[in-house]
Amino acid sequence: MKLPGWLPEIPGEQPYPLVFSTVSGAHLYGFPSMDSDVDLRGVHVLPVEEVAGLRHGPQTLERMWTRDGVEVDLVTHDLAKFCRLLLGRNGYVLEQLLSPLVVTSSPVHEELVALAPGCLTRHHAHHYLGFARTQWRLFAKRLELKPLLYTFRVLATGTHLMRTGELEADLTRLYAYGPAYLPDLVAAKAEAEHGRAPSTLGLEADVERMTAALEAARDSSALPERATAEAALHDLVVRARVRGWDSLT
Repeated sequence: MKLPGWLPEIPGEQPYPLVFSTVSGAHLYGFPSMDSDVDLRGVHVLPVEEVAGLRHGPQTLERMWTRDGVEVDLVTHDLAKFCRLLLGRNGYVLEQLLSPLVVTSSPVHEELVALAPGCLTRHHAHHYLGFARTQWRLFAKRLELKPLLYTFRVLATGTHLMRTGELEADLTRLYAYGPAYLPDLVAAKAEAEHGRAPSTLGLEADVERMTAALEAARDSSALPERATAEAALHDLVVRARVRGWDSLT
């Protein structure tokens, strides 16, 4: 599915300036459907008067709407909250930050990307293991392709991260970590967002195998126990807040 050409207009329509906005969801993961919505994720910057006084601005903004027949789901966090999430072993926000599908960027975004390696730890494996369990349970209830592909995707992403220190969210680049039928599942998902899995034969054994591989990769990973970027992220938030957004663009 081709992304709509009007996406770059969206950042300028928001109430606060955006450090970045990227495309997440199925488009990032390599298996969008013809009827997939567009998941936009990003970071906004609250002015100092909305964090230093009695009235605080929104830490998170969420908006969903339809334009030209395409459903758009936009979620942004204030810069400070986003940095806390980065330091909290949250693979989801790392994927948003490092998504190659960039809608809008800034020098602050570039600094965040440069600091991302200092946020990685072996404990990010817990995020991916937990996400996989949730999606596998959802698949067991619905027998739909979407949660099944999410299960395989997060296990493959987590294993690759633990082994290489590199974050890769696109399942089509991670086929080597999964069963041989993954390309067929991706092709089937392209036809319908909520299509059903063609077969459940052997799925549980493959999920168990990939789960065990992620656990083993975690245990042997060269990634550190703790993030090292906290001081630099703190400095970035202070500069963005105190000096004002215009000084950092």
